[in-house]
Amino acid sequence: MKLSAELGSFCKRLGHRFETPALLVRAVTHGSVSSPNRDDNQRLEFLGDRVLGLVMAEALLAADKTATEGQIAPRYNALVRRETCADVARDIDLGKVLKIGRSEMKSGGRRKEALLADAMEAVIAAVYLDGGIAAAQSVVLRLWAGRIASVETDARDAKTALQEYAQARGAPPPAYVEVGRSGPDHQPVFTIEVRLTDGAAARATAGSKRQAEQAAAQAMLDRLSPEG
Repeated sequence: MKLSAELGSFCKRLGHRFETPALLVRAVTHGSVSSPNRDDNQRLEFLGDRVLGLVMAEALLAADKTATEGQIAPRYNALVRRETCADVARDIDLGKVLKIGRSEMKSGGRRKEALLADAMEAVIAAVYLDGGIAAAQSVVLRLWAGRIASVETDARDAKTALQEYAQARGAPPPAYVEVGRSGPDHQPVFTIEVRLTDGAAARATAGSKRQAEQAAAQAMLDRLSPEG
């Protein structure tokens, strides 16, 4: 099987030459175009998530030989979460080569964060199956290099930090409420308000609920920072 010129260019951006090109084709095929004669990338996505996790855990342990598990865990979470995978996918223009159905095409599927993140994990699995763990490790470390180098010492996300703030004061976890939604169905914009039991509240707007929740939590932390 010979790859198309478009997928050949993608391989250069990815940094891996496939001995079994069918693996890459499967990795970039979304379920919206699957058929009895064509496999989609869901099973590869499942495997790629585990391969990415293993490579990243080993890389973080090697990068900081004195860090505790409590320090490593938040860094790990920041590097393997969906948003990061989607960002890496955008870096190599993975969306351009995705095979998606007509409905997904119309709804902006090539730009969807969840779809890009899943496809990125599927591509990692395809590299692993094609070239083994060394090949997968090489691709992941190259694509994530800048993020590994710049991951914060304390990479707890804002929601976790705010929940710990509340727990330390004997209060229930913060509540996140969707207070607004705008934009087209394929590219919605959410406004989320985070509320503490003492009446404090903060809002933020973003292109996904998770991003808006994180931004609202950060806004609340910024407001609370003078208190510690």
